[in-house]
Amino acid sequence: MKIPRRQFLHLAAGAAALPLAPQVAWAQAYPTRPVRILVGFAAGGGADVFARLMAQWLSERLGQQFIVENRLGASSNIAIEAAVKALPDGYTLVVVGTPNAVNATLYEKLNFDLIKDVAPIAGIIRLPFVLMVNSSSPAKTVPEFIAYAKANRGKVNFGSGGSGSTPHIAAELFRMMAGVDMVHVPYRGEAPALTDLLGGQLQMMFASMSSAVVHARAGTLRPLAVTTATRSEALPDVPALSDFLPGYEASYRGGICGPRNTPTGIIDKLNKEINAALADPKIKARLAEMGGTALVGSSADFGKLIEEETEKWAKVIKFANIKPE
Repeated sequence: MKIPRRQFLHLAAGAAALPLAPQVAWAQAYPTRPVRILVGFAAGGGADVFARLMAQWLSERLGQQFIVENRLGASSNIAIEAAVKALPDGYTLVVVGTPNAVNATLYEKLNFDLIKDVAPIAGIIRLPFVLMVNSSSPAKTVPEFIAYAKANRGKVNFGSGGSGSTPHIAAELFRMMAGVDMVHVPYRGEAPALTDLLGGQLQMMFASMSSAVVHARAGTLRPLAVTTATRSEALPDVPALSDFLPGYEASYRGGICGPRNTPTGIIDKLNKEINAALADPKIKARLAEMGGTALVGSSADFGKLIEEETEKWAKVIKFANIKPE
């Protein structure tokens, strides 16, 4: 029996749409059981805090528990590897941020490809660092510090919470763009580095916003600039480093991803809910308390940012010949 052309085309179109129907229904029903959000850093840290903030929001909005699970090790590489090996069904998510973009070049043999093996879902937060000097430093501005560093070539020590950490990379970008020769002193965490900056053993470091605000208000350390492209509401009187080094930007940017091949419907649903959270005044205020701002955008926007960050920090790592600890 010969089927009329119009009827054939109608039947063909219907058949092509059939595989999509279960996916759409699945995404609409999602989630039907608890969802894990893997965090590669310890409880209480910045990534853990915003992950738990978002987990609570998603639990309330979607009617299932979103549970934060801290998977420590290898500068969060263990958490990323666990996520990319999980089923791409939306029930295993992972925090991805600037440290992972750095790790893509810093570690020569990873068991995953950050760009190819994760499915970006949504950005959440942008956190600046702050260029801090000892309160007795002769430098009161960024140009004065650059002049001081150039006049004391190889004698200026700057600290960080570890080799390859985001503040360390931020300082290396500054060194590269300002053309200054400084000596990096790695510590096991930010706190001991701040202690030596206070004691004068270090001349500079890029500190987290939370630490910078405390010391700036107490007058124990002097903030010279924030590392985002614009000023921060947390330290409104402190200029952006890009005012002196055009194009400089070195903030922590973090969000949520899933394994490659996570269904588009689930990604879109989570992106919509996360962006709704970022528009909520209480969530925005909580991010501001951390010194951060909301990183609003589509899943494609977050994916593009991950790619750009990976390419950018690869150049800095190669310039400074940085090796993992």
